[in-house]
Amino acid sequence: MRHIILIFFAALSSAVFAQRPLDSLYQCLDEEIERFPEYVSMHEKEVALLTHELNQATDDELRYDLSFRLYDKYRAFINDSAIYYLNQCIGLAERLQQTSRAGECRSLLALRCSNAGMYDEAQEILQQIRPETLDRHALGIYYEAQNHVYNELAYYTHLEDMRVKYQEMADKYQEQLLAVVPDTFDVSFLRREMTDMTAGRYEQSKAINDEWLKHVTPGSHRYALVALYRYLEYKSVNDSTEMMYWLAESALSDVRNAVMDQGSLWELANQLMLQGNVDRSYRYITFTSDCAGRYGSRQRSWQIAPLLSAIANNYKKQSEHNSHRLQQTIIVISVMALLLLASLFYVNRQRKRLAATQKRQEKTNAMLANANELLHEKNQELSDVNSQLHALNAQLAESNRVKEEYVGRFMRLCSIYIEKMDTFRKRVNKMMKNHEYEELYNTTRSHDSKDQQLEELFGSFDAAFLHLFPNFVEEVNQLLKPDQRLALEKDKRMNTDLRILALIRLGIDDSSKIAEFLNYSVNTIYNYRARLKSNAIVDRDDFEQCVKEAGTPK
Repeated sequence: MRHIILIFFAALSSAVFAQRPLDSLYQCLDEEIERFPEYVSMHEKEVALLTHELNQATDDELRYDLSFRLYDKYRAFINDSAIYYLNQCIGLAERLQQTSRAGECRSLLALRCSNAGMYDEAQEILQQIRPETLDRHALGIYYEAQNHVYNELAYYTHLEDMRVKYQEMADKYQEQLLAVVPDTFDVSFLRREMTDMTAGRYEQSKAINDEWLKHVTPGSHRYALVALYRYLEYKSVNDSTEMMYWLAESALSDVRNAVMDQGSLWELANQLMLQGNVDRSYRYITFTSDCAGRYGSRQRSWQIAPLLSAIANNYKKQSEHNSHRLQQTIIVISVMALLLLASLFYVNRQRKRLAATQKRQEKTNAMLANANELLHEKNQELSDVNSQLHALNAQLAESNRVKEEYVGRFMRLCSIYIEKMDTFRKRVNKMMKNHEYEELYNTTRSHDSKDQQLEELFGSFDAAFLHLFPNFVEEVNQLLKPDQRLALEKDKRMNTDLRILALIRLGIDDSSKIAEFLNYSVNTIYNYRARLKSNAIVDRDDFEQCVKEAGTPK
């Protein structure tokens, strides 16, 4: 009965899809991304409840169960927290003298590391495991971890002989994996499907995916994984409509499950960019980049960085194209203005001739009046055209300055961040080689690095904004009560109130986006904005519109 229901659901989904364009699915995804903070909040409440139960637990068996459930909650949410609770599980399993459980958790820890690009750490953890002490379930996870890390090494190495060696090891562990896990496990479906797909056996791989789809709940995180591999199936046979549908379905399930490791949405942004949909691609990759930063996977950040660069280049090309069209419009308007001036000259000449013959030709008076009226209309049209031309030039100049300033600073911050990540990698590598685990733990536990990077980001933002709008603070203060006016902090740094107003001036008026940028909660941003409005001398409803018009660009 369950299979019949799933088959009916799949058929119904296909029928609905056939009647619904992809744009409506993208629109649904856009709406769900806007609601993403709500899904994150619900997920955090579940985590908080489990954490409270763990703090109250007195039995090690219960502590292990709760710690493992917390790992599962954090697995696609925050990688560092997932690693932390896996380490807690390892300690509790060893205290309970459950060797198989400890080995299973170490294997899962190695998977977390290899998923985050920490291949040396993953291999070192796997070397600590004795396979002969594991039960069948734990042994399957151990083989899966070994297979995954060698597949990753084979994919990323630039040395052909090492690639062959790594792939042989990956194939060896895959064979052992499939021998111990049931066919209905996700890892079995995935490996068998990818094997057939890689070999070009698309009918067999599609049949495996069809069977896999029957074993997952629609809309779940597992469903997102099946949908992602279904996208790969249709991509392999160049079915662009079906592949984009299933990729969007996968991304939609990830968003609704508060997943931070947004692999499907990253790939969707890439495909949309290739199709020329730059605006939606930019929104999706920006959202994905924010999620990757919160998830803490350097591998995903490495994957996103080239796509961000490509989208930036496309934006530049699009901007140049728009500038070219604007220049053409200006040329047309200029030609029309010259023609208008010539017409005015001609009309004025005719008016003088009519004035000389006014006494002799009374009928000419009516023609002269009409000519004067036409002259007035043409003058007004010329004035309107000049005003529009001036506004367009000012808008273009301001837009170009803002883009050039922020693109330059963005590229610099990216370069600095990459250098810092490399320095941190070398430092961690050195600590690992020297077995300085306590120092490594203290280093990674501290939030000082994050706070410093936020300060640098805010400093760069403050400098760029005040450079572009030097009179912004003065003009904003004119909108506030005298005793509530704002001032720059030392070293010309803006406080939180000024940064919120600066983001509004740049057109970012969504409280959730402001909260993400300033690392505050949405409620805190609401309170800041409400307080600023209450301190304004203008109408509360007009205050933020006045802020958007404040500050004369340099």
